[in-house]
Amino acid sequence: MEKCTFCKIVKGEIPADKVYEDNEFLSFLTIGPVSFGHILLIPKEHLVWMQEAPDEMLAKIFQLSKKLMQAMKTGIGCDYVLVSVAGKDVPHFHIHLIPRHLNDNLPDFPAQKYKDEEKLEVVKKITGAF
Repeated sequence: MEKCTFCKIVKGEIPADKVYEDNEFLSFLTIGPVSFGHILLIPKEHLVWMQEAPDEMLAKIFQLSKKLMQAMKTGIGCDYVLVSVAGKDVPHFHIHLIPRHLNDNLPDFPAQKYKDEEKLEVVKKITGAF
């Protein structure tokens, strides 16, 4: 995709602070970190959404995510790494790897509660489409 920011990074048209690179994947510091060491991991192939990725690619990218998470814990000294799969802001499948500390006071995902009648409805909708 000519207009995709991440594809331009892959091609070297936009600079990035690379953390990891091989033939299929690229990881780099995000320009808007949630915490110190927040990185993105992308496939070099342009895919907008994770569900578009072949299963083999998904297995590889999540195995690589695990290795990067271990390196982040050792290198940065974080307690854990929050993983978020995205594709909305930049339409290119990407994984956020966000170093976290147990006492960092960063907000978690906003939680809501289902009403009893909503639970059955959402379960039916998802299982019906599966």
